[in-house]
Formats: sequence, C-alpha cells, structure tokens
Amino acid sequence: MSCQRLIPWQSQEAADEPPIGAMACFLPAGTDSEPDCHDQDEVMVILSGSGTLRLAGEVTDFTVGDLLALPRNDEHVVSNPTGEPLSWISLYWPLHEPKGGPAA
Repeated sequence: MSCQRLIPWQSQEAADEPPIGAMACFLPAGTDSEPDCHDQDEVMVILSGSGTLRLAGEVTDFTVGDLLALPRNDEHVVSNPTGEPLSWISLYWPLHEPKGGPAA
C-alpha cells in the first residue's frame, strides 16, 4: 500500500494547521493493508476498484463511490482481492493523534 498526504500539503506552524488531514491511498491488486489502529476518526471515499474492510472483527464489501466510516481505536485492514488496483481518499481528524496513541 502507498499513500500520499494531501492535507496539510506543506509544513505549517501548529497555529495554522487545518483541523483534518487527508491522504490518497493506493492498494495493488491481490494485496492487503497492514492492520492499523489510531486515535482518530476516519472516512474513506472509494475512488476506484472494490474490496473489503475488516473493522473491529466485521467484514464489509465496498466498491467505487462508497463512503466508509471508521471510528477511532478500531483496528482495520483493507483487502483488495481483485485483479485491479484500489484507490481511495481518507479524511481523518483530529489532524494529530492525541498523545498516548490508541486507547488500550
């Protein structure tokens, strides 16, 4: 999986930072993302392809145009079992994970 930060797009002083972050993410055909868990809410907007999201033990199928909400502190894995690349935009907030990382 590869990601490109979209927001913030340049180094800024903390006082000028936006309240959210955004990344463009790309998952090659036939691969899975690494398990991820963070103390930030996230919304995924699927741009191309289809796949599955394993979130807090439940599996959901998705396709282009779908919007997926990922609550903070829930482990998630994105899978692309198809023969086509998968891409999405992730919006997350707050911009920085609170000190201490995900809740135990």
